[in-house]
Amino acid sequence: MTSIGKIGEQFVAQWLIYRGWHILQDRWRSPYGEIDLIAQHNKLDLLIFVEVKTRKNRNWDQNGILAINPQKQNKIRQTADYFLGEYPHFSEFSCRFDVALVHHKPCSQNYTENNNFVTKIGQTIAWKGYQLTLLDYLEAAF
Repeated sequence: MTSIGKIGEQFVAQWLIYRGWHILQDRWRSPYGEIDLIAQHNKLDLLIFVEVKTRKNRNWDQNGILAINPQKQNKIRQTADYFLGEYPHFSEFSCRFDVALVHHKPCSQNYTENNNFVTKIGQTIAWKGYQLTLLDYLEAAF
């Protein structure tokens, strides 16, 4: 069974693809930690390292934003540096650290996977047994 965190990451990946991004890696690991999504824009020499936080109502950390503390940011930066060392052909690209905040709740309705299903922030869809909403997407969050 797929975890809700992975479902949230897949949801954000589809949203990024719809906006012209190519997903290079998901859940990319280094000795320092993990990056949820690494993507390259189809028309720009730009890489994004995306941290996805998937939460339900009444969460303690403001929909995940408080969980991205300075220690977490440092681990993500170190992991991004490691990625660039492993893939030096990306070393000349501009890089950005983004954060996606996703809300979820269970539902019985399911839609089939479709690359164009997420059109805007705040839109709720039924997918993989959940109602999912991209609450916010913070570009250059840290």
